[in-house]
Amino acid sequence: MQTLLIFSHTFWADSKVNRALLEAAKALPNVRIHNLNEIYKDGKIDVDSEIKLLQESEKIIFQFPLFWFSTPALMKEWQDLVLSKIHYSANPKLLEGKKFSIITTAGGEAKSYDGHHGYSLETLLSPIKQAFSYSFCDVLESYAIFKAKPDNLPVQEYLKQLQ
Repeated sequence: MQTLLIFSHTFWADSKVNRALLEAAKALPNVRIHNLNEIYKDGKIDVDSEIKLLQESEKIIFQFPLFWFSTPALMKEWQDLVLSKIHYSANPKLLEGKKFSIITTAGGEAKSYDGHHGYSLETLLSPIKQAFSYSFCDVLESYAIFKAKPDNLPVQEYLKQLQ
């Protein structure tokens, strides 16, 4: 299964955790790492190229650090532009049957995301999941790494999530 790992990080230059995870993901031949921060340094997303990548993939994964209970701004921009173009195209079911999931990292403990601050992690991620469900993807369970630090990463479990 060809997996497209779409990644973004608000502070990519300073990333240690997600940089280590992406480095581990390079070992998987069926995973294409698509780092929005490196590709779109100017913030201008090439929507047609993005749609082509989606068409070539069987599984789509959004990976990002949860920051202020949301995705990085560039990833949200990607969603707005790419999913809207597909939705209003001649083929709005372009993503039908593709699998979608989210991998996120968080500096806090799991209990901080169990509703402790008013909303669970699944509630926080639900708008993203709904956008892909509405785009006819099969939405899979999310995977989160809590208390994420470079020296305690569950790399093997992470790699399983990419398969």
